[in-house]
Amino acid sequence: MIELKNIEKSFGGNKILKGISTVFETGKTNLIIGQSGSGKTVLLKSLLGIHTPESGQICFDGRIYSELAPDEKRDLRTEIGMVFQGSALFDSMTVAENVGFPLRMFTKDNKAMIKERVDFVLERVALKDAHHKLPSEISGGMQKRVAIARAIVNRPKYLFCDEPNSGLDPNTSTLIDNLIKEITEEYDITTVINTHDMNSVMEIGDNILFLKNGLKAWQGTKEEIFITDNEAVVDFVYSSNLFRKVREAYLKE
Repeated sequence: MIELKNIEKSFGGNKILKGISTVFETGKTNLIIGQSGSGKTVLLKSLLGIHTPESGQICFDGRIYSELAPDEKRDLRTEIGMVFQGSALFDSMTVAENVGFPLRMFTKDNKAMIKERVDFVLERVALKDAHHKLPSEISGGMQKRVAIARAIVNRPKYLFCDEPNSGLDPNTSTLIDNLIKEITEEYDITTVINTHDMNSVMEIGDNILFLKNGLKAWQGTKEEIFITDNEAVVDFVYSSNLFRKVREAYLKE
């Protein structure tokens, strides 16, 4: 579980996060949504320790990040997996080398142990025959699955995803969504996803945080988002006719 207490963050006198308090639950997919400039990316980077809030607390299962010693922060970072928007794979490394990179960097595992773990996670993301391929030789959807495999290879307690469906077609996006949700539940991970994909919201939104102008404007589940009367949420989520029709049909049931 990750708990945020009154998080505030400013840049050049411009306050981006304005007292965000929330809980991201373990074993669930926690989504952050909102318009561009709402504070989604700043909040995610604050969770990752890239930005330091001026006030408030970020607690990882009771551990207050700002109060941790440097070695404790390093230990915490080894418990974090990250799926970047553009996959961020190393072009000169094979799929297997990319996935094994965190193990070579942060563990003392020998080559046999690393190979065993890499084989396991690649099979888990349905890429057991892609070990020796370079990122340029596989599709965008496969690259994203490699990125997920790399993110979970070190058995993280916390998984962060920044726009994991960016640049993917709808069918592949659904596959990635389902994979992230399955892994979250299977390994009991606290997963936080920064997304603009409303299909993801409707499909895997166990816990949805909606930001507007740096404030927590709404929070709830994918079921609750269908029936909310929060005007800001309705205007943002149901901006397309398709989603409005889905909402109307849901409310009539």
